[in-house]
Amino acid sequence: MDKKVGLEITKQDGSAVVAFTAPSVTDTETIAAAAEGIKAFIDESQPSGLIFDFGAVKFFSSHVLGLLLEIRAKLKEYDGEVVISAIDPQLHRVFKITNLDQVFRFFPDKEAAIGAMSSEG
Repeated sequence: MDKKVGLEITKQDGSAVVAFTAPSVTDTETIAAAAEGIKAFIDESQPSGLIFDFGAVKFFSSHVLGLLLEIRAKLKEYDGEVVISAIDPQLHRVFKITNLDQVFRFFPDKEAAIGAMSSEG
């Protein structure tokens, strides 16, 4: 995907992995472009699951939460699930405060998420 968006979408062991490559994800236009790219990928690939890898991210705006919810709704059209991996503990607090920790499953790293998705698929 376009490096300007700061996003990389790959398939690993049958799972789709969306990795943010920038330490800060705050630009509204960039996040909107990322959402469109991810939705196009979902329509094309119809993955059963999507792992958002936040390993490189240290800060994000609330728009990222909207992106995750939007992608979750889109993936539900294909009976898919969105999970989150490698999120910084400070960022994880945002999910707890907003009760989104009840909506998404979290994994310590991308490999654990891939393993869980593979064993369920």
